[in-house]
Amino acid sequence: MEVVVKKRTLIHDIAKHLNVSIATVSLVLNGKAKEQRISAALTERVLRYVEEVGYKPNQLAKSLRTGKTHVIGLIIEDISNPFFATVAWLIEKLAFARGYRIIYCSTDNDTAKTKDLLAMFQERHIDGYIIAPPPGVESDVSSLLRSDKPTVLFDRYLPELTTDYIIVDGAAGVYEATAHLLAQGYSRIAFVTTDSTQTQMAARLQGYQHALQAQGLPELVKALVLNFGEHSERIIVEIQDFIKNNPTCDAIIFANNLLCIYGLEAIARLQLRIPDQLAIISFDDHDLFRLHSPSITAIAQPVETIAHDVISVLLERLQKDHIPTAEVKNIVLPTALLVRGSSGRKGERVAG
Repeated sequence: MEVVVKKRTLIHDIAKHLNVSIATVSLVLNGKAKEQRISAALTERVLRYVEEVGYKPNQLAKSLRTGKTHVIGLIIEDISNPFFATVAWLIEKLAFARGYRIIYCSTDNDTAKTKDLLAMFQERHIDGYIIAPPPGVESDVSSLLRSDKPTVLFDRYLPELTTDYIIVDGAAGVYEATAHLLAQGYSRIAFVTTDSTQTQMAARLQGYQHALQAQGLPELVKALVLNFGEHSERIIVEIQDFIKNNPTCDAIIFANNLLCIYGLEAIARLQLRIPDQLAIISFDDHDLFRLHSPSITAIAQPVETIAHDVISVLLERLQKDHIPTAEVKNIVLPTALLVRGSSGRKGERVAG
């Protein structure tokens, strides 16, 4: 059986069929007909024929001609994490509406992997970068900035570099959560975090410490610092041991929702009642927390605003050839404490 391969319609074919110049067709397709005083009738004729033959421009040729790919690289920590998944989906939706496509990858917070991803994106000549950076990529991001590649960081930033970033005020969020627990009668409050040195994790720990200091309270229960890359079962056991070794602890704030999920598993194994025996708050909300009995109090991040601000800043940068340091935008957004059953007043039984 003979296979017939349909010939791709080229802009030259369109011009020949309509008996007009290639330049005229190009101007119409690029939305410049009006400013070049091409008649409405001719414009309509070109567009109607283009639709009829199903013409699709060669994106590679177009990018070589314009120097723009209309592709944005989104580098996040973990696409399976609900926070990053939601932000990525919203960014993709907003970018698509503005004519851009998103290629996104997870770093697993691995520095070497992130460097490889950045090199891959550079080879593809993408127009801009949105990055939740792990530590150790300062020189790579600095290289992007020196080449005037629009780059926006989010969730965390690199203190050594002057660049656009959008983050939340994690310190204030945890401060408010700690103050809430103190107001509810809890006084031996623990904080469970990871050994990450990233800015967002450091800020959350500082918020906890400052809230206790503001009330003149020492850290009666030292923070539990877990290995970021540890296996989940090992983390659950470590949280379980921590709770057993600190029997007077009456509340725990978890520095992210994954740690909180591990913590809930540890608490279930110990058969402790929430909040009767142990109050719980998580930084970052999760669908599971609303369904849990009792529901889990969470410090929620404004994911829609984060996505909107990230793509707005990047698209603004994409319109400029150079980004003066004075114009760099550092946006810090507030969190919201969603008070639920897991942080009910101490001594009061809370229904699920």
